[in-house]
Amino acid sequence: MDTPLNIQAVTPLQKRALSYSNTLQHLFNEILSTQSPADRVLAQYFRENKKHGSKDRRIIRETLFALFRWWGWIKKVQIQESDELNWYVQLSLVGLFEKHSWHHIIESWVHFAKLSPVHSSLFLPYLDTAQSFTNDKPESENIDLHSHQTKQAILEQLTALNYPLLDLVPHWAKEMGIFTDENTALLINALSCRPPIWGRAQNINTHKAIEALKEAGIEAKSEPTFSDTIHLGNKNINLNGLPLYNQGYLEIQDLASQVIGHICAPKPHENWWDACSGAGGKSLQLRSLMLQQNPQSSGKIIASDIRHKALEELNKRAKRAKFKGIKTQAWINDELPVQANSFDGVLVDAPCSCIGTWRRNPDLRWISNETVVHDKVPLQIDILNRSAKAVKVGGKLVYATCSLSSLENEEVIKAFLQFNSEYSLDMLSHPFTQEQHDMLTIWPFEADSDGMFVTRMTKNK
Repeated sequence: MDTPLNIQAVTPLQKRALSYSNTLQHLFNEILSTQSPADRVLAQYFRENKKHGSKDRRIIRETLFALFRWWGWIKKVQIQESDELNWYVQLSLVGLFEKHSWHHIIESWVHFAKLSPVHSSLFLPYLDTAQSFTNDKPESENIDLHSHQTKQAILEQLTALNYPLLDLVPHWAKEMGIFTDENTALLINALSCRPPIWGRAQNINTHKAIEALKEAGIEAKSEPTFSDTIHLGNKNINLNGLPLYNQGYLEIQDLASQVIGHICAPKPHENWWDACSGAGGKSLQLRSLMLQQNPQSSGKIIASDIRHKALEELNKRAKRAKFKGIKTQAWINDELPVQANSFDGVLVDAPCSCIGTWRRNPDLRWISNETVVHDKVPLQIDILNRSAKAVKVGGKLVYATCSLSSLENEEVIKAFLQFNSEYSLDMLSHPFTQEQHDMLTIWPFEADSDGMFVTRMTKNK
């Protein structure tokens, strides 16, 4: 960075805007330099800086994630001689692109940017619409900040550069079997939007859960595809302040992730092994689906992971939900932690590049490279081969990732089937399009969700 300029913050509002700017720049640079996930860095920052109230946290959090969401474009905005002044231009642009409600802060950032009259004449008309972001006043008929075309026009007038849609993802992603002529615009548009929060009702009628959430001030609604799914809106929620969550009646789980449990379709009497359980979101869902069919379900789930802390968290969540029938068994070495040929179903939610979560975690686009895909493929094949040994004849093997790369998905399954002829692919119905597939990808633009891949196989002999 250049030598810091003497930015004059005169009013209390400008001083707040300057403080936010310094904090955001520190966090943004730390994430890029350390390649640490933004949510982890942000959580640590808030733990160490308890001075920030809920409004401060919201401004910092949402602006930080917006910077990463639009970084592929705004990093090219270099209209000032100083990096510091360009930073204020970039902050202002993401505030406008995401229609943030703190427009007075954005106005201060524009002031700090010391824009020329020519640039101001392009920029400020859009800023004037900010006052309508939080009320019902109609915006200018000629300005639609929801549109990528409008954002591109603003940037092109500021810089005289081109801003292709694919610049919003890293260049290496174009070689990972993700983007096609048909899906590029749809996928980029989806990745550029803030994702909603999805949840599941457990041990409670979904309608009653939604009513309880509305009483708590959360505009929740049902989702027609799955009877227990709840849409919780786009705003951050203090889960620990929700009795419904604390009593185990609500679990947070993305809609695309919920598809996996329904593809597994466990029966009440079956025994399932969640081979890569993490903190257990899908283990809890499998048990919930069993209990929905029969409250006296005799089925059992064993959840395994190499991380003991994740399994401890799973146990806490199962206890909160008052679920019996879930046990944990850690992977100790390459040997199966469970008995071979003994499960009605095995779920392998494999470690992956997490490209399907780029909408929710836009920082991952810029702190990762192509090795995050290539390095995972041998591990995925190895885990799938080993886990398949636990399935009994007639049982199901489900493979899933939160990646959109064909290298981690279809190619892994093809490699597995080449040496495991006892398995055959099941035909699956896409829950949102009703199309039939033997290997199913849930795209973020299909269900306002993360991206997921899933396939189910039957062991025939």
